[in-house]
Amino acid sequence: MIHFLYNISIYFYGIFIHIASLFNSKAKLWVKGRQAIFQKLESEFKNRNPKTPLVWVHCASLGEFEQGRPLIEKIKIKRPESLILLTFFSPSGYEIRKNYNGADYVYYLPLDTQFNSKKFIEIIKPDIALFVKYEFWFNYLKELKKQEIPTYLVCGIFRKEHYFFKNYTTWFCKQLEAFTHFYLQDDASKILLNSIGYTNTTIAGDTRFDRVFEISKNVKEFKLVKKFAGNDKVLVAGSAWKEDLKLISESKFKTLGFKLIIASHEVDEITVQSAAQQFNKLAFIRYSQATEQNISTTDVLIIDNIGMLSSIYQYGTIAIIGGGFGKGIHNILEAATFGLPVIFGPNFTKFNEAKELIQSGGAFSVSTVDELNRTIDLLDQSAILKQASFTSKNYVETHTGATELILTSILK
Repeated sequence: MIHFLYNISIYFYGIFIHIASLFNSKAKLWVKGRQAIFQKLESEFKNRNPKTPLVWVHCASLGEFEQGRPLIEKIKIKRPESLILLTFFSPSGYEIRKNYNGADYVYYLPLDTQFNSKKFIEIIKPDIALFVKYEFWFNYLKELKKQEIPTYLVCGIFRKEHYFFKNYTTWFCKQLEAFTHFYLQDDASKILLNSIGYTNTTIAGDTRFDRVFEISKNVKEFKLVKKFAGNDKVLVAGSAWKEDLKLISESKFKTLGFKLIIASHEVDEITVQSAAQQFNKLAFIRYSQATEQNISTTDVLIIDNIGMLSSIYQYGTIAIIGGGFGKGIHNILEAATFGLPVIFGPNFTKFNEAKELIQSGGAFSVSTVDELNRTIDLLDQSAILKQASFTSKNYVETHTGATELILTSILK
């Protein structure tokens, strides 16, 4: 009965997305990206040598991709003969990473209907499947189990609020039998899975630590950004939303002698113009318009392209990470690996790294302008800044190793 209701809900979800695509740009991309997808897949895979191993890695969106990426790249080193199929559910992941050259194929995942899941797996014939974090599509899992394809959850995280742990949702709980093994981020997830009978678990940690640590060791240099920073104190607003920028614009960062680098969550023209408008009382410039001559005379640098942020943190003193006034914060580890104390909004409770860094003194949550000012004031003291910086950097370094642990286990 629940399986029937699940399939009905998926069917109506598909209808809703098609209707929404008439007036919503992301929904339009979602629909357009899946048009004729099976014809494209059949064309790509028809000549595949069946003896060549295929690893299917599925990510919901961009955040999960950052966890899957270290695994993909390490597989290519350890098993260079393997092919990688990377799939996304969300346009915000696919549209940014559709040209990612670490994978041999990058596609949207077709909607999780019984027909789609069966046809998809018949075409690609994966040797193993990796699902990242908490992306559960039950028709795909059912088909993988039926075909006896080893299936792993990597960087998995579970919370007691999840429907798997409710007395009335035994059907959902049973679907987890499709996973060969669960590689988890924390003890709490292991305890929860054990409580419903799943002992095929390993606490491996989060592969994002490996990713950001690697970035910090092979960092790109941006000469104009370096010249902008000079010897000044710099706030880096990473993956910032409008609410984050509003808080910063009302703060006294300029009075305290800080410059500001803004890298918004999105870099479309409307978003960039909105960011510029919020700081129009200060001297600001877009990165695309910066030159050796004008970069040194500005207070605010607005990054108007994708791909620079993870390396830009090297020029910062303090990072303010966006998303904490919405559904949840973005990646704070990219800043922490460079030894930046991180500040973010109040919606961080679903992120273990945020809670742990707050407890150790490397991160700070703020809800108001006054709280932001007090935090910047606090970190403007050299001894406190030095300790917070050490804490952030050390936190990343001591949590690396998940990628190697997971793949050593899976690939053997």
